Amino acid sequence: MSYECVFCIIRSFEKLLKIHPIKEELKDDIVTNFLSYISSVDFKQPTPEIAREIHSMIKDYLNNPDPYKSEKKANNEFLLKLYPELKEKVTQSENPFKTALRLSIAGNIVDYAACQEFDIIETINHVLTSEFGINHSELLKQEIEKAQTILYLGDNAGEIVLDKLFLETLNHPNVYFAVKDKPIINDATIEDANFVGINNIAKIISNGYDAPSTIIEKASGEFLDIYNKADLIISKGQGNFEGLINNNHKNLFFLLMVKCDVIGRLIGVNKGDFVVIKN
Repeated sequence: MSYECVFCIIRSFEKLLKIHPIKEELKDDIVTNFLSYISSVDFKQPTPEIAREIHSMIKDYLNNPDPYKSEKKANNEFLLKLYPELKEKVTQSENPFKTALRLSIAGNIVDYAACQEFDIIETINHVLTSEFGINHSELLKQEIEKAQTILYLGDNAGEIVLDKLFLETLNHPNVYFAVKDKPIINDATIEDANFVGINNIAKIISNGYDAPSTIIEKASGEFLDIYNKADLIISKGQGNFEGLINNNHKNLFFLLMVKCDVIGRLIGVNKGDFVVIKN
């Protein structure tokens, strides 16, 4: 974690206090506990681990294990309504793989941690005509064609509808789709993945942990078994990128929209760029 992440986390925490129905008389205690936690943070931790702790505080104060449940449902339903139109866009395009891949990355904008406000329609229109900051999509396509087993690391609810469209376009016979073990922010869970129909095209599994990322050290044995045997891993989103950036899996691709300057500098692109990059 960079020192710059601390300031971003503080701003995000302030937004959390404003958007969630927390009693005013509790906010002083919450901020005190938050500052105490931040002062003791080990900067060697990945940022998503810190986000997990902060959102756990909010869940405890709200006495609500899934504060974003209604938002997740609304985003799943909204993208499912768009799905038939986007499916036709893919099937009618000159390059269905390229179009479906771009739409999947556009879905990465649906993020209540990094983007309190977003416009999915605008992002979809933008991604279809943009030059990517880094584009290893042809290499990814080659690896998909060779892979016997693919592990796809899902990110957010709503976004996973566009992942479904991409996976349908791949039409690969052996795909595992990994989601978070329990609700964390608006990350997808098994319930979300089943709701949008990913169970019809992939085997849905939990990664065994509830950080907004994939943290290998905290993952379940079931997940690690599939992770280690997969010929190809496709990781969606900045959170998964932050958790896996130092991972040495032989065939790991990241698909994401870059949402902060720290990650942009790390990759060598600008904030807001779309990226397909092999680890």
